[in-house]
Amino acid sequence: MNLQTVTREDNDQIKVSVAGEIDAFTAPKLREELMPLADRENVSLVISLKDVSYMDSTGLGVFVGLLKAVRRNNGKLQLVELSDRLSRLFGITGLNDIIDISSKAEDGVQ
Repeated sequence: MNLQTVTREDNDQIKVSVAGEIDAFTAPKLREELMPLADRENVSLVISLKDVSYMDSTGLGVFVGLLKAVRRNNGKLQLVELSDRLSRLFGITGLNDIIDISSKAEDGVQ
């Protein structure tokens, strides 16, 4: 399955909706699309994973790298609308302790 992203800037926040599968094949594309956003100073990045049907360890690596870049630039990263399956994945790996994860959608993330 392909990976699709939709990015919208809303005032001081960047909202990204991700759909599809995040695996070894699609993770480089996702990294390529998200990293320039993380390199902005003081960015507030909200990523909806509502329509992500599968993610493996390469996907987790994308979000760890993204978090490091966002923090380096004094920004914030929040992942929202994770399925139970993705929530368990972040929980098992302990990433839910270092990445801001919310089961609820931010206003306007679609």
